[in-house]
Amino acid sequence: MGGGPNVLEVDGLVVTYGRSVLALSGVSLNVPRGGAVALLGANGAGKTTLLRAVTGLLPLYDAEVRGGTIRFDDRPVIGRDASALVRAGIAQSLEGRRIFPELTVEENLRVGAFAVRDRAAIPARQAELLELFPRLGERLRQPGGLLSGGEQQMLAIARALMAGPELLVLDEPSLGLAPLVVAEIGAALRTVTDRGTAVLLVDQGTALALGVTHDAHLLEHGRIVASGPTTTLLADDRVREAYLGTRAGADVVAAEAGA
Repeated sequence: MGGGPNVLEVDGLVVTYGRSVLALSGVSLNVPRGGAVALLGANGAGKTTLLRAVTGLLPLYDAEVRGGTIRFDDRPVIGRDASALVRAGIAQSLEGRRIFPELTVEENLRVGAFAVRDRAAIPARQAELLELFPRLGERLRQPGGLLSGGEQQMLAIARALMAGPELLVLDEPSLGLAPLVVAEIGAALRTVTDRGTAVLLVDQGTALALGVTHDAHLLEHGRIVASGPTTTLLADDRVREAYLGTRAGADVVAAEAGA
């Protein structure tokens, strides 16, 4: 583990798709060790592109870093492939859950531990995660495809955590889920950060951002246009409207933030 205060440092990041379409322009942000940071913004703002850059997935989408730096645990990220970054301590739960529907819950969890060097530690880690997500323990032998949407999202997050990451990257984990399930996932993520794993979160909903993260950055057209404590940022009318794009959406955020 590096000795700096931040587990992730992004500085002046520039990313293009197909060598010509500018997706990120001069993006800079930090994720503190054990901290939780949200990326806010409308669809197409560049949030998922930033996550792909951090997790080494840009080449899969015909995209590349054209400027700036990314450092994880005080080491460069750019140029390292996704599997190497998982082994280094970055785990991601992708949008759409992407569990293996034909595998059981337990088998899905074991897949998440592919990069764990200490194989003897896997059973204890699995037990810890089943305590964190009790529903998964009740369905351990069931195929993932038979779980509810919320349970599949819990499985996707737990599978990522099986790698024992220092940084957990989440892309739209609350998409399509009922508020009670979102609250359950939020409680689990707060426990994850309390135990020392940092979280970088992208979510179109606001409940997880408000309930889990401490700081947030608003992206518009590939640039960070506002940064600050999550509750403060989402209490700002301009940010609300830019984030959700509508006045009605801004009212939803105001209610959730208690503003």
